[in-house]
Amino acid sequence: MEDRSMNASGYGAQTMVDPLRRVVVRAPSPAYGSADPAVWHYHGEPDMDAATREHAELAALLEAEGAELIWHDTPLPGLADAMYVHDPVLVCDAGTIVLSMGKALRQGEEMPLAQTLVTAGVPIHYRLHGEARAEGGDLLWIDRRTLAVGQGFRTNRVALEQLTEALAPLGVRCVSVDLPVHTGGSACLHLMSLISMIDTDLAVAYPALLPVPFWHWLGERGIEVVTVPEAEFASQGPNVLATAPRRCVLLEENVETAALLRAAGCEVMTYRGAEISHKGEGGATCLTRPVFRSL
Repeated sequence: MEDRSMNASGYGAQTMVDPLRRVVVRAPSPAYGSADPAVWHYHGEPDMDAATREHAELAALLEAEGAELIWHDTPLPGLADAMYVHDPVLVCDAGTIVLSMGKALRQGEEMPLAQTLVTAGVPIHYRLHGEARAEGGDLLWIDRRTLAVGQGFRTNRVALEQLTEALAPLGVRCVSVDLPVHTGGSACLHLMSLISMIDTDLAVAYPALLPVPFWHWLGERGIEVVTVPEAEFASQGPNVLATAPRRCVLLEENVETAALLRAAGCEVMTYRGAEISHKGEGGATCLTRPVFRSL
């Protein structure tokens, strides 16, 4: 039987697909608006007015879905990527696991976000330490007891070992997934750049860059995969946020992916992300840190 002991506390998100009840968001900051695209690996200089409008629309969509928004508004001068709140922490049934960013420019985001969560009633369960590096975009809940951990430029073997230690008391198994070099270490290629869970038995993915053992493993677990067309991989087609089983949010231009998801029985909502997603390489999952999911 599924453990619901954390429900009364308002945290616990060991799933990518149960209804989203509480979620952290952060509005675009002056640091984002003034970021040098060459330094931050952005696809153009952000337009702050447009970025602010896009983010407000996404936040309104999440509220309309029934999620309580926790605003992370701590000043973080110089940390242009801090809007992508998915990456600095992971929330499990025991509280927050404070990660350690693999992108050097993002180091320093972790504890301020953890403190925002403490204020919201979520205790710190564990902190990565030493040489461990991990970002939330590499951490994919397959189910409540299985966490896939991408091994690439942003998340390393030491972090995998520490996450295993942190989650073992909760009965969670960490599964290593090797990531490709693709375009190199300066780009953002997380595990969730390649795959998102939409239901317990349904994922949306770009299989061309998935490792074969992981692909077979998904099949062995009975997980059906909606394949993102090659033309929509660059526009973050696989970066899809489930707000409930088979109910999801993705970027508006990924029309073919949306059609394929609808054909698989999903309800699909879209958002504008020219400024907040494409320029900074962060889709709907990156812009949110689920805190509480519950049926």
